Amino acid sequence: MVAILGYSNEQIRDAVQQMYTHVAESPQAPFHFPTGQATCVALGYPEEQVSRLPQSTAASFAGVGWPFRGQVIQPGHTTLDLGSGAGNDSLIAGDIVGPSGQVIALDLTAAMVQKLRRCIAGKYPNIHPIQGSAEEIPLLDQSMDSITSNGALNLVPSKRKAIREMFRILKPGGKLQLADVVIHRPVTVDCEDDPRLWVECVVGATVEEDLLAMLGDVGFEDIRILNRHDYFALSPSQQTRDIARSFGACSVELSATRASKAPGLIREWARRLNPRRWLGQLHRQGFSGLLALSMALVTCYGILAISVLLTLLGVQLSLSLQVWSFAIAVFTVITALIIGSGFIRHRKPSPGLLATLGTALVLFALYISYHAATELLGFALLAGAAGLDLNFKRKLEARKLGLKR
Repeated sequence: MVAILGYSNEQIRDAVQQMYTHVAESPQAPFHFPTGQATCVALGYPEEQVSRLPQSTAASFAGVGWPFRGQVIQPGHTTLDLGSGAGNDSLIAGDIVGPSGQVIALDLTAAMVQKLRRCIAGKYPNIHPIQGSAEEIPLLDQSMDSITSNGALNLVPSKRKAIREMFRILKPGGKLQLADVVIHRPVTVDCEDDPRLWVECVVGATVEEDLLAMLGDVGFEDIRILNRHDYFALSPSQQTRDIARSFGACSVELSATRASKAPGLIREWARRLNPRRWLGQLHRQGFSGLLALSMALVTCYGILAISVLLTLLGVQLSLSLQVWSFAIAVFTVITALIIGSGFIRHRKPSPGLLATLGTALVLFALYISYHAATELLGFALLAGAAGLDLNFKRKLEARKLGLKR
């Protein structure tokens, strides 16, 4: 698999539809992700539940978990199956809601919608397949009692928009159950717009903490992770298993409740700008070394600049040189340790060696013989080491994804 960069969201959607048309029409063909009735059972569906599904429907199963662990669908509910595919979960939901309930089965792929329509013709009057996008759900505000979704969100280019749509159509207090792919470490090379990599299910996946945060941002409450699966261990593709392993990919099953009203704009942005959140994102993206170096530089030159400015303004600042030097030294050593730890991933010693030399020069200037040029050279070497470490990590990631770089 070789990726070509620079595709639009529409091209990604086209690639998703092309792939899942193939799953609908040729379910016995080999795919990089697990499919079929055996996958249903492996992911936790009760065998008696699976045995009641039409064989042709179960053959095109392409979910990533058993969302019904959330138990949010009740008799009489009007329920949305978001990303319904061939309709496995729609049929199960239809049995749960009963004749007094309704299931709206929404899928982007026309072939999947048509397959479900043929399956239910004259048999399931409470199931209504429609074609549409999770980013623009064609349903009225607060019209659904519950939503179930299985393996759809990772294929959606704008996840935040899709989550907002789920919140919009749910009634206050409505429930969401969801199974989807998450990753431990984000994909950071320039491949998130590549449709062929997107349908691998890993590139489009969200870091678990970010997924939970996005649900909370729009107003979902009581968000619970119910189960995890080593989903990609079921993949017949060694390459897909390797890619998934390198990013810590798995599938999760979760449930959540819609709040009575959406949070205000100020509250939402306060959540999104929480320092712990964006610092965590920077760390997962590999910027810890640069962040620690920035702290060292701010401690060294930022405090110096503030001290000079205050003196010019007639304000006397009492600054302990020992404490100041110690703080600079601590952040400098932390920077070197973070950069050196990158060897575990990319097996290249040069960033660690360069960082060690830079740290030695800074410490020499601080504690043995101060020369501004020595200190600046030390920080320059640390900056070069941090950049080199980040570059090696990106190249390693690109090789694993089969990208030409």
